[in-house]
Amino acid sequence: MVIDEQGDGVGRRRVDPKAEALAQSRTLNPHPEAVTDEQFGSSAFLDARDLVQVKYEMVRQVRVQGAPVARAASAFGLSRPSYYQAAAALERSGLPGLVPAKPGPRGAHKLTDQVCQFAEALLAADASLRPAGLVEPLADRFGLRVHPRSIERALARRRQAPTAGELPERKSPPGQRGRR
Repeated sequence: MVIDEQGDGVGRRRVDPKAEALAQSRTLNPHPEAVTDEQFGSSAFLDARDLVQVKYEMVRQVRVQGAPVARAASAFGLSRPSYYQAAAALERSGLPGLVPAKPGPRGAHKLTDQVCQFAEALLAADASLRPAGLVEPLADRFGLRVHPRSIERALARRRQAPTAGELPERKSPPGQRGRR
């Protein structure tokens, strides 16, 4: 985050390390100016830019101080549904539950077990077949287009994954190889 020290858009600029850290951890509040709760204005500790802190204080205000949900949500620049989501996340996972989840897909959404089993069967039937040669058969059979490297990575993950009842292999620390 770059801050314009003179406020005219032309002056000297400096980097705000806290804002950078918050942005990096996906916890930078996109609308800190919407936080009107008086505690955030009068405390050196509370920072309206910290979304986790804002959500926690909102939930705390409702639960501990008995504030109405609508008033608390408004004072913290959030919606009523945001309050309920934050309260549920805090109940379920504690403070880490308030950190926004990473964006994007949560796993191999195209290369399901069924698709990977089909790909492995094709590879077992023809040892000369490479991942690039699997693109068309997968498109024909399942109607999906997948990059050859994605196929390669999905099959490698399947080979490394422990099967049911099997414990994952423990890696020894450096210098401890083979010792118990």
